Amino acid sequence: MNPATDTSQAATAAAAPHDMFARVRFVLVETSHPGNVGSVARAIKTMGFGSLVLVSPREAAVREHPDAIAMASGADDVLAAARIVGDIETALAGAAFTVAMTARQRELGPPRLLPRDAAARGLATLASTADGDIAFVFGNERYGLPNEAVERCQAVTHIPANPAYASLNLAQAVQLIAYETRLALLEAGAGPSDGGGNIGYAGEPATAEQIEAMFGHLQAALEAIGFLDPENPRKLMPRLRRMFARSGLEREEVNILRGVARHMLLAVRDKAAVQHDQGPDAPASQQEH
Repeated sequence: MNPATDTSQAATAAAAPHDMFARVRFVLVETSHPGNVGSVARAIKTMGFGSLVLVSPREAAVREHPDAIAMASGADDVLAAARIVGDIETALAGAAFTVAMTARQRELGPPRLLPRDAAARGLATLASTADGDIAFVFGNERYGLPNEAVERCQAVTHIPANPAYASLNLAQAVQLIAYETRLALLEAGAGPSDGGGNIGYAGEPATAEQIEAMFGHLQAALEAIGFLDPENPRKLMPRLRRMFARSGLEREEVNILRGVARHMLLAVRDKAAVQHDQGPDAPASQQEH
């Protein structure tokens, strides 16, 4: 190997923002086989990452399972430190950019990015906030990610493998995403990049829980003004999720949208109060039109 190349790579690694590596999270949803959890721990450690979150794994004591420990093979520390949570909301708490790994096309899912573009947008997010993480979410080995998990992510990606034989196991998929993310972070040593046209942030990106709270507030307001019928919602909220996911919401923008929702609810409440005070028998000239 060329010594000059070694020196160049070492300099790049030294210049990279290594604290960002700790802010990259890998989330496994309802993983069936303990050995796969161990293999994933090994895969992310080889790329310099250590944050692993397990959502309702089939084996509750997966961190101590002999198969998981055997497959971790030197990444025992990552396996032992893995967080086990009961739902996707908890797993994504504090994340400012979330990516679902799924090859299945969904009519109203989040925008689809190639892995390299997803990693680039993740880097832009990390560079824009001092405390928000990015999270890559992977589903069960057999049936993938449930729709509710995908809907809570801001982007979707998948490995563009050979369509005639796209057979990747869970750890292989994680390894490839971790590799692309590592490259993006190492290249950041030469200067921030927005991935050639991907979304960056001028302000602080909103976290997953802030975005979820905003959607809850907005839905309540849309129901209050009669724009959204809760008995026949059609696809309004999934379409709004997709629209806002494309924009890359910042915290201030979420606050603005929540302010709009709050005033919508106040307007409905004030109108109802006026109508109640006037009563049904009030002269038409005194009632609001």
